[in-house]
Amino acid sequence: MSLAGRLGRMLAVENTLLLVLQLAALALAVWALADALFRPGAYYPAAGKLTKPAWVAILAVAVLVVFSFGFMGIFGIAAVIASIVYLVDVRPALQALKPGNNPWA
Repeated sequence: MSLAGRLGRMLAVENTLLLVLQLAALALAVWALADALFRPGAYYPAAGKLTKPAWVAILAVAVLVVFSFGFMGIFGIAAVIASIVYLVDVRPALQALKPGNNPWA
């Protein structure tokens, strides 16, 4: 196989990997936004987090940034981090406030 053929195959693998990562980052941001939209607004301040409109705005911007510019730039990284912060910090705090979610009762 020629050098050009090997280089072309390496670039195809790299492009496929970047496409998969791009779709994963977009799915993460959309999942966080959808979850934020369906949580009751009163739970956010009760959990000591930002308000629902603030989180929805942050995550909507994150979806737009990842969709428009990708996840590789500084804004894309910030968008992915915002989505991760919501999913690992805010979402569990909101789930803990769900009625009937008390293991001690």
